[in-house]
Amino acid sequence: MADVVEAEETSPDEVDYALDNRLVADVRLALAAGDGARLSDLMVPLHSADIADLLEQVSGGERREMLLLAPGIVDGEVLSDLEEGLREEVIAFLPREAVGEALRALESDDVVDLLEDLEAHDQEALLDALEDADRVAVEQALAFPEFSAGRMMQREVVAVPQHWNVGDAIDYMRGEDDLPDDFYHVILVDARHRPTGYVTLGRIMGARREVALNTLVEENFQVIPALQDEGDVAYAFNQYHLISAPVVNEDGRLVGVITIDDAMIVLDEEHEEDILRLAGVGDEGGRMSSSVREIVKGRFPWLGVNLLTSILASLVIAQFEAAIAQIVALAVLMPIVASMGGNAGTQSLTVAVRAIATKDLTGSNVWRVIRRELMVGLINGAAFAVIMGVVGVLWFGLPMLGVVIAAAMVINLLAAALAGIGIPVVLEKLGIDPALASGAFVTTVTDVVGFFAFLGLAVVFLL
Repeated sequence: MADVVEAEETSPDEVDYALDNRLVADVRLALAAGDGARLSDLMVPLHSADIADLLEQVSGGERREMLLLAPGIVDGEVLSDLEEGLREEVIAFLPREAVGEALRALESDDVVDLLEDLEAHDQEALLDALEDADRVAVEQALAFPEFSAGRMMQREVVAVPQHWNVGDAIDYMRGEDDLPDDFYHVILVDARHRPTGYVTLGRIMGARREVALNTLVEENFQVIPALQDEGDVAYAFNQYHLISAPVVNEDGRLVGVITIDDAMIVLDEEHEEDILRLAGVGDEGGRMSSSVREIVKGRFPWLGVNLLTSILASLVIAQFEAAIAQIVALAVLMPIVASMGGNAGTQSLTVAVRAIATKDLTGSNVWRVIRRELMVGLINGAAFAVIMGVVGVLWFGLPMLGVVIAAAMVINLLAAALAGIGIPVVLEKLGIDPALASGAFVTTVTDVVGFFAFLGLAVVFLL
């Protein structure tokens, strides 16, 4: 890992864990020279996540050259750490034998994650590389709906009868040849294989052999239905501070387990998806490894939506063409009103989308939050109204113009606060992702209200 950071320039307190530019340069030199041995030497000390980052940062041609010169650098962990789109490219480029070997080293949930987005014939080819038991486990997981707990769980579970004691559990684990590589709890099950609790490995190792396991169970025991949405699963892990949780089928029987690393990956993906959608970028348009075509495809539709909303705002302006022609100051000042409203609306919108995602904004407190945002909009609107009123008077020498822009500022910031909270709430009630569509609606409201309020008041009081 020494090549990942510049040791002579950063103290231990300043390490940022980013790839060292010198490492990237050395990799490119090795590629230019066709030196596979040197390339392998550079890659071997790196963590799988750093290798994945490196594959994402180089160009497509350099990436293919790396895989040709040193195919052994890509193992199962590297494939798991790659971005989804890039992972498919790497899997398609590597020999099937190499991919099969990489899959065999992974837990079942990681294998499912790698296979679920591939075409059916590619899935079948890679499934053939697995041992029979592993293949059955993966196929059963793939049978669950996409984005469900059944898809993200791992089938490798340590479960013992609930009447056992510590000694029984220790003897079982010592004698078992096929334990998961990483696990945190021993799950207790009843005679029908339904989970009744779990015990951490730390408590087992700290207790005497004769102590009954059911006296050591954790209080924050949660059971996850296999059909539960993965976003709700990630929320439960974050909300209840879970390390792992058993997954049960419709009969309540244990079928797998979800661990905190998988839950946090989903939580991170949910947050990343919300950020990209708020910006109108889309999944493809936000990846560093995306091609020009994918970026255009992801961003073009939302730019088109923005164009339509801009045309709507322009139609409002067109209704006051005569007033703008008589008082040029209106054309100078009206973008300020719209811009302030847009920024205020984005602030409220961001708060609302995040609160909905974390389940902090619910039907029980929505009106309190709306009243709070309206009060914030009123106070901010009044403060900036005074500022812009003074600016309008000093800039153009028209006292009434200052009054008009001040009043328009208050109206638009109130509208922005209401739209920023109200629109995401309404969309969420309609079953539409608030992060996906709220931005365009809020921008339209603030532009239309801002222009209409400012120009309408100008016609009434200045002409």
